[in-house]
Amino acid sequence: MSHQQRQLLIRGVIFAALVVLLFLLSRYGPQPLSFLLPVAGEFEEIENVFSNSEKLQRMLISLGPYSSAVFILLQVLQVVAAPFPGELTGVVGGYLYGEVFGFILSTVGLTLGSWVAFELASILGRPFVEKYISKEVLEKFGFVTTNTGTFICFLLFAVPGFPKDYLCYVLGLSRMRLGTFLIVSVIGRLPGTYLLTLQGANLRSQEYAAAFVFAAISAVLLLIAYLYRAQLFHWVKSKNGR
Repeated sequence: MSHQQRQLLIRGVIFAALVVLLFLLSRYGPQPLSFLLPVAGEFEEIENVFSNSEKLQRMLISLGPYSSAVFILLQVLQVVAAPFPGELTGVVGGYLYGEVFGFILSTVGLTLGSWVAFELASILGRPFVEKYISKEVLEKFGFVTTNTGTFICFLLFAVPGFPKDYLCYVLGLSRMRLGTFLIVSVIGRLPGTYLLTLQGANLRSQEYAAAFVFAAISAVLLLIAYLYRAQLFHWVKSKNGR
């Protein structure tokens, strides 16, 4: 067995043990409000903004005591493979589990997903990463894999709209230590994660005005980040060069 295979096996065993632990603890963790199931169809406005949110809600509710574990795994999958937008799971988490538990569950899932993506890139290298990220994107953010400081990486994770899932893979190709990466990625994601969770929690409590305000704030931040993406990229790159 090669060194690479041993590393993958060890990480796989650790991840499998964590998944088992999640399902064991899930029975004693927060459960989605059962009364939401028969009335989920009334919240059509959620489905209009966040695709398939009603289906995701119903699926999680139907899982009963294991719903929180599956929700965490969905957040992991959202980072590693990005099959659906992170905004969807973030808002649904707040809607089903409330502000506090929704935020905690999302943070745990995003942390695990970031760790998996970082480890896969670190162990399997650039050829593996290029299967998920185009060479053009890797070359554009190639400076991240060199001498990028901790603050710069934190800034990238905190910037609204920045492809944080890609960043996990890119940083896996760098010399950054795993501990440093986890601290930077977790803290950097916290504001955005909390904002999405709060939107879902406000929708659940029928505080539509507050939910609209937070959604508007998120949209404005995303628009600003998009309009000034080139300047932001060059500023971050110049800071890294210093």
